[in-house]
Amino acid sequence: MAHMESTEPGEMKKAELLVPSSVEGDEIGEEMKKSGSRFQVARVDCVNETKFEESPKDTRSNVHDKGPESPSATFSLSGDSFRSYSDTNNLKTFAMNTHEALPCVDHYRNILSATGGMKSRPTLAQLHEEMDDEEMRGRHKDPLLAGEERLVSDSNVAISTDKKPQQGALKFGWIKGVLVRCLLNIWGVMLFIRLSWVVGQAGMGLTAVIILLSGVVTTLTALSMSAICTNGEVKGGGAYYMISRSLGAEFGGAIGLIFSVANAVAIAMYVVGFAETVRDLLKNNNALMIDETNDIRIIGFITISLLLAIAIIGMDWEARAQLVLLAVLVIGLVNFVVGCLIPPTETKKVKGFVGFKTDLFIENMLPAFGEGQEFFSVFSVFFPAATGILAGANISGDLKDAQTAIPKGTLLSILISTIVYLGVAWTLGGCMLRDAVGPLNVAVGATTVVQLSNVTTTTLASVVMSAAMSAAQQAPNTSTSTVYTVDVIRNCSLGENGVCAYGLMHDYQAMEMMSGFGPLITAGIFSATLSSALASLVSAPKVFQAVCKDEIFPKIKFFAKGYGIDDSPRRAYLLAYFIGLGFVFIGDLNAIAPVISNFFLMSYTLINYSCFDASLARSPGWRPAFRFYNKWCSLLGAIICLAVMFIINWWTALITFGVISALFIYVHHTKPEVNWGSSTQAHVYRNALQSSLKLISVEDHIKNFRPQMLVLSGLPENRPALIDFVSHISKKISLMVCANVIVGQQSGNLKKLLNTNAAYSWLSKRRVKAFYTATTAPSFRHGAQSIMHTVGVGKLRPNTLIMGFKSDWTKCEPSAVEEYFKIIHDAFDLNYGVGLLRLQEGFGLDVDMDATFMPDGLTEDDGILSFPRRPPEISDDDLTPDDTPPHRLHSSYDRIDNNTPMPSKSTNLVPGDIQNGPSKSREKLNIEVLKGINMFKRHPKKGTIDVWWLFDDGGLTLLIPYILTTKAHWRGCKLRVFTAGTKKGDLDREQRQMATLLSKFRIECKDMTVLPDVNKAPCEESQMEFKNLVSDWVLDTKAGETEEKFPWKTTQDEMELLKDKTNRHIRLRELMQEKSRDASLIVMTLPMPRKGTCSAGLYMSWIDTLTRDMPPILLLRGNQTSVLTFYS
Repeated sequence: MAHMESTEPGEMKKAELLVPSSVEGDEIGEEMKKSGSRFQVARVDCVNETKFEESPKDTRSNVHDKGPESPSATFSLSGDSFRSYSDTNNLKTFAMNTHEALPCVDHYRNILSATGGMKSRPTLAQLHEEMDDEEMRGRHKDPLLAGEERLVSDSNVAISTDKKPQQGALKFGWIKGVLVRCLLNIWGVMLFIRLSWVVGQAGMGLTAVIILLSGVVTTLTALSMSAICTNGEVKGGGAYYMISRSLGAEFGGAIGLIFSVANAVAIAMYVVGFAETVRDLLKNNNALMIDETNDIRIIGFITISLLLAIAIIGMDWEARAQLVLLAVLVIGLVNFVVGCLIPPTETKKVKGFVGFKTDLFIENMLPAFGEGQEFFSVFSVFFPAATGILAGANISGDLKDAQTAIPKGTLLSILISTIVYLGVAWTLGGCMLRDAVGPLNVAVGATTVVQLSNVTTTTLASVVMSAAMSAAQQAPNTSTSTVYTVDVIRNCSLGENGVCAYGLMHDYQAMEMMSGFGPLITAGIFSATLSSALASLVSAPKVFQAVCKDEIFPKIKFFAKGYGIDDSPRRAYLLAYFIGLGFVFIGDLNAIAPVISNFFLMSYTLINYSCFDASLARSPGWRPAFRFYNKWCSLLGAIICLAVMFIINWWTALITFGVISALFIYVHHTKPEVNWGSSTQAHVYRNALQSSLKLISVEDHIKNFRPQMLVLSGLPENRPALIDFVSHISKKISLMVCANVIVGQQSGNLKKLLNTNAAYSWLSKRRVKAFYTATTAPSFRHGAQSIMHTVGVGKLRPNTLIMGFKSDWTKCEPSAVEEYFKIIHDAFDLNYGVGLLRLQEGFGLDVDMDATFMPDGLTEDDGILSFPRRPPEISDDDLTPDDTPPHRLHSSYDRIDNNTPMPSKSTNLVPGDIQNGPSKSREKLNIEVLKGINMFKRHPKKGTIDVWWLFDDGGLTLLIPYILTTKAHWRGCKLRVFTAGTKKGDLDREQRQMATLLSKFRIECKDMTVLPDVNKAPCEESQMEFKNLVSDWVLDTKAGETEEKFPWKTTQDEMELLKDKTNRHIRLRELMQEKSRDASLIVMTLPMPRKGTCSAGLYMSWIDTLTRDMPPILLLRGNQTSVLTFYS
C-alpha cells in the first residue's frame, strides 16, 4: 500500500493512496511539485501492495508479469484521476463488493467542460437504496455514461509522469505566454520617448516615487489576480473570466465588453504610433507618399493587415513574433546603456548629454515642474505605461497551466520592468541636462575655449559673434574644435526663437541621441509599438470570444465560434481588425487614449475588488493556492486604481463609470441564465444570515407588523390565481411561502419532494417573489401541521395562513372536509391568522401530467396562458385538498427524441375529458375559465374593495385591503367599509366613531356604512336554501349514526344552539348580495369556529353560504392581536 506523508509539527502523518508498486515515490513527488500549488504532499512512499488471491471468476488482476496489481483502481498522474478498471459503476472497489468510488478529479469536474467520457461517483440513491436482485447476484448494469466503460488492457496499463497538453493544441508556458507579453506591454513606447520628459519634470527622486507607486498598484493588482486565478481552473477570457466568475455576470459582462473594445481601439493607437514614426522618417528623407495624414493611414492599413495575418496564422507564429520583438527591444536597451558609458561628443554635449556628473546628479534629483505641470499630471502621463500586466492573463485559455503561469510571469515582469524603468530614469538624470540649446553653428579654434561664467546675458550674443569672426580668420586647413561650458549649453536665449529644443524637458528623442547607435532605439520603438499592437489584436478577440460564449449579451453568439484545434476566434479577429482599422483612418487618437487607459484601470479596480469581495464573503469555496495576498491590500489597490482614474482625467473617469453602470444595469435586468458561484451570491447568503440573526434580537412592534403569508397551494402552477392574489399582498413588503403537502410515504415520493426547481422556475416566470416548501405526510392535516410548525427561520416566519375554499366539499369524502376544517383550528391554535379565498372560476386547472392545451384564438403571447407543464415525475398526488379545481383536461402532447415533453403544434384545443367532481362530460374548455385563472394578472382592477369588518380581530381584516390598494393591480379600487351596528338609535354615533377610528388609522375609504339590521331574521327562501345545503351534514340518529362515527356531521342540538349565528350568516349573504354584488373584491371577517361546539359540516355550510355566487371574496380573521395603531 502506498503511503502519503505530510509534514506536521512533531511528527509525519501518513495517508494511504493506491498506486502500482512499479512507480517510485520520488517520481510521483516530482510530478506533484509541478502544480505550483501550496497544497502539496510533502512525500509519497510507494510500497508493494498486498497481493489479492486470484479468483477464478476474476482474472483481471494479472495485468503485469511482475505480480498481481490492485484490481480496483490505478492512480494516473497524467490524468489526475483514479481510474477503475474492474467496473465503471464502481461495483467492486478495492476488489470488494461495494459501490463506493475512490476520490477522482473527474468527480469534481464541471460536466459541461468535459471533452470526453468522464467517470462519475455513485449517487446517494445508488449507495443508499435497496439492491435489486441482479445487483445481489453481482450482475453489472450498463454504465452510467457511455464513455465510462474503458477497461485498461494488458498493453497499456502504465503510470504517466509527464503532463502533456492535449494533442495538437498549442499551449504556452509562463515565459512565452506571460512574461514576454507583459514585458513588451509594460515597457512600450513610454520607455523610449516619454521617460526622459518625466525625469526632467519630476526629477529623479519623484520619478522613482512615480515608478514605484505605479509598481505598487500593478503589484497589488497582480497579487489579487494571482489569488483569483489559483482558486480554480482559469479558462479563456483573462480579466473577463476572473471578474465574471468572482463578481458575477453583471460586472464581468460589463468589463468583458469594454475591455474587448478598449483592446480593439488600442490596436489602432499603437499602430498609429508606429505609423507616425515611419512617417517622420519618410519626411526627414523627403520620401512622403502623399501627405503626412494619408501616409499615416496607408502605413497603418498595411501594418494592421500584416498583424492580422500573423494572428490568424496561429498563436505559434504570434509568439515567435513577440520573441523577436522582445529581442529587438532588449538590444535597444543595451545599446542605450552602452551609449551612456561612452564619453559624449561635443555635438551630443550641446544637446544636453554631458556624461555622468555628480553635481548634475544632485541637481536632477529635485523636481523642476514646468508651467501647468505638477506631480499628479506627470504621474498621469507615466502610469499608462504600467497597464500591460493583463497581456498574459488575456490569453489564459492558451496557457499550459494558467494557475502557475499568470502569477509567476506577471509578478516577475513587474519586478523586471520596474528595475529597468528605475535604472533608465536614474541614468537619464545623471548624465543629461534638463535644458539644452543645441548646435550654435559657431566654429572656434582648437585652443579656444569659451568661458562664459562671468558673462552677462546681454553681452552673450556679442561674445559668440566675436568668436565666430575669430574663427573666420583661421586658415582653412586648421583643425577646429569648439568647447562650450554647461552654462552656455543650457542658456535657452541662444536657441531659435529663444527656446531650448533639447534636453530632458524638450527632446523626446533623448535616448536615441544618447545611445551608441541611434537606429537601434528607433527599432526598439518599432518593437514596442508593434508588440503592443499585436498583443491587443490577440487579447481583444480572445476576451470577446469568451464573452460571446457565455451569452450574456444578445446577438453576439456569432463571434463565439472558434476554428482549429486551438479554438481560434477568427470572426472576432476580423471584428477587432475592422474596429482598429476604423480608428486608424481617424489618425488622431489623443482624445480617446485617456478613455482607454481608464477602461484598463477599471479592470484593475474590479480585479482587486473581486479578491477583496471573495475574501470578505468567507465562502468555503474561496481557497486560493496563492497565499501572498491580503484582502485589505486588495481593497487598497482598488481604491488607488479609482483615484488614479480621476487623476489621469476626471471626465473620462466619469464616462467609464457611466458605461460600466449602463452595462451593469442591462445585464442585471436581463438576468442571464448563468451560475458561476460568484462572491455576490456568497454575500447574499451571508447578508441574509446576518440579518436573520440580527432580527431575532429585535422586539416586535405594531408599526412594523407585516402580514407574512403561508399559502397551502400545492404545486404553485396548479393554483395560479391563488398565488397571484397572495403575491399582491406580500409583494415587496413581506414573506410569502407556498406549501405543498404530498400525501403518502416519503420513500415513494422522493422525486416530488426534492423537485423544487420546477416550482421556483414557475414562480420566477410568473414574477412572483415567494418561497416554496414541500413535505410528505400520511394525511393532508398532518402535513399542514408539520409545515406550520417548522416553516420559516427566526422572525422570518409566516403569521397568516391562506387557503383556497374547498369548492367540492359537498361531493368529496367527508373525512377530507373534516381535515380541512381541523386545519383552520390548528392554525388558530398556533396563533396564525387565517384567510379563505374563493373565486367562482376556480384557482387553476388540474392538468394531467401528459397534457397541454391551447384554446382557440388564445396564445401564450396574449399574456393569458403562462403555465409550465408539470414535470413528468409529478403526479396528481401532489395536489392538496385545500381546493379542487372544477375542471380537468386530458389531451395529447408531442414528445421529442430525448423524451422531453413538448406542446402540440396545433392551435386548436384538443377535446378531452372535463371533470367536475364525480361527473364527467365531453366538452370544449371555455376560454373564460382560462381568463379566470389569470384574473389577477390581466388588467388593473377598477371599482371597489368592500371590507365587511364585522368583528374586531386586531385589524388584519382592514389592513390587508389597504395593502392591496397600494399595489398597481388594485390601485384603481376604492375602499368601502361595512360594519355591524348595535342599535338603530345609536347609528349616527357609531358611524362617527368608526369614521374617527379609520381617520386615526390613516386609512382612506370611499364610503363607511354601519349596518343596523345585521341581526334581522333572513327571509324564508334563504333559510330554506341553507337547510337544503346542510341537510346531508346533519346527523341521522334514526339511521344509527353517532357522533363518534360521523364527527363531521352536526346535531339538532348544535343547530339549535348556533341558530342565531346561522341566521346572521344567512342575513349577511343577503346584505352582501344587495350592497357588494358589483365589488371587485370582498374581504369579510371569517366566522370563528369554537372547538367542541361547531362541526365541520355546519361550518362549511356557513362559509359556502357567505361566499357562493359572489365576486372574489376573502374571508379573513387575525389572531386577535393588534396589527394597527394610531400612535406615532
